Amino acid sequence: MTTKADHVVERGADKLEELSERTAAEGGLRARLSDELADDAAFLRKLKPSLMAARAKGEAPTNERPGEPRRAPGGPQLTARPKRKGKGASPWLVLGGAIIGGYFIAKVVDWRGHAHPRD
Repeated sequence: MTTKADHVVERGADKLEELSERTAAEGGLRARLSDELADDAAFLRKLKPSLMAARAKGEAPTNERPGEPRRAPGGPQLTARPKRKGKGASPWLVLGGAIIGGYFIAKVVDWRGHAHPRD
């Protein structure tokens, strides 16, 4: 899933790559800077917000070597989701039961309080 911010970062990296290719073709001092611009484009691609979020969650690799481009996997990476064995009660049901139970306990205590007044 890519976001608008990912597209902006990718567009910036593409422009840096184009600039790198143009400066490499010109020669001279600019040709020396073309390698740095290509490295900057590769680094900028690693700064996509969705990739940063995936790395923070542990879903994306964090051990890539600098300067090596990412290679696409050979096959699908998704596996079947594991089935939950015990679903348990809904939290809303438990909360509702606690509220209703507390209400009835309060009514019983109040009712019993009228049987033995402390006057």
